[in-house]
Amino acid sequence: MQRVVVTGCGLVTPLGNNAEEVWKAVCLGRSGIRRMTLDKIETYRAQIVGDCNYFTMEGYLPIQEARRLERFVQYAIASSIDAVKQAGLDFSQTDKDRCAVVIGSGIGGLGEIETQHLKLVEKGPHRVSPFVIPKAMPNSAAGNVSIHYAITGPSYAVSTACATSVNAIADAARLIRAGEVDVVLTGGSEASATTLGMAGFGAMHALSERNHEPEKASRPFDKNRDGFVLSDGCGVLVLESLDHAKKRRATILGEILGTGLTSDGTHVTQPDENGTGAKKAMLKALADAKVLPESIDYINAHGTATILGDVAETRAIKQAFGDHAFKASISSTKSQIGHLLGGSGAVEAIFCLLAIRDGIVPPTINLEVPDPDCDLDYTSLTARERTINLAMSNSFGFGGHNGCLVVGRWEE
Repeated sequence: MQRVVVTGCGLVTPLGNNAEEVWKAVCLGRSGIRRMTLDKIETYRAQIVGDCNYFTMEGYLPIQEARRLERFVQYAIASSIDAVKQAGLDFSQTDKDRCAVVIGSGIGGLGEIETQHLKLVEKGPHRVSPFVIPKAMPNSAAGNVSIHYAITGPSYAVSTACATSVNAIADAARLIRAGEVDVVLTGGSEASATTLGMAGFGAMHALSERNHEPEKASRPFDKNRDGFVLSDGCGVLVLESLDHAKKRRATILGEILGTGLTSDGTHVTQPDENGTGAKKAMLKALADAKVLPESIDYINAHGTATILGDVAETRAIKQAFGDHAFKASISSTKSQIGHLLGGSGAVEAIFCLLAIRDGIVPPTINLEVPDPDCDLDYTSLTARERTINLAMSNSFGFGGHNGCLVVGRWEE
């Protein structure tokens, strides 16, 4: 069975899209959360967001070509270009039949749907753009990335809400392990911090309403947390078989050792309060990686700052790791960048790889008054130095989807 290694990473986040600069900002405890600039913003329950308004496709695609792509697709193409560049991949020298794209989205082109529906209502059906469907469909990111590189192997999207990216990476790793392909561009992208997105999640009382303190709004595991902050962004990783990467003398950033996917089977939005499904996903990932729980040095928690979710994850970690749950370093980088929904897992997997490389546990900022029910070492407020050889990344989504990754330092 082929070993699966990571040779390139690209991301777009509310803190920027240069991986090294974003990682530095995360470790310094900076926040990318800000107040939304919308008309009548005061009518929304939640008025804060992790947007990527700085982002431009300049340097990635010609402007006319980029305009035909929805925002989440633009993020995916930019992240893929950066990841491929870091990997040093030359697709003209690669068998494209043995390359794949598995990039998901939890929601897809919500902004385009809003825009075109408004045109439909105000101006009639003949004014609706012919691009609305290809721009909005959730598989548009995977499809356009495969078109950009003329990749002719498998290309598809995964959509499992907030577990999307981890699910996509797990699928990508399986394709390589099975020997079906040599290279996969994989991850997730989201651009749902729109008026409808904010209103919809706000109506569910899922979002933080700490509108007067945007940078302090995302408070995973804190007693005074009141919901997550909706964010945009994307993460893409280049996965390769070890043989393929070594043959072209690529620099290896880390290894995907194990994946675990489960379902709660209980409720469409609320997590299993005991964290049973999440626990099983973690145990599956550990078993797949063939490592013991006590070998995990760092866990990048799902940690969205919802009342129920943070407690359920704490219980799940305790059940999966036993006494080691109190010894592992844990943090939620959503405290800095908010919740990217389908893009979160890939961005957080990249953070795990960088944590291993640098021996730094990123902090959970805003964790000022720990919830007594969230009593693990959640690395409050400031980063910490620690040797990290193995890390786990957790992602749990609406629909009861659970996904976990185990990533490690690459060694011969």
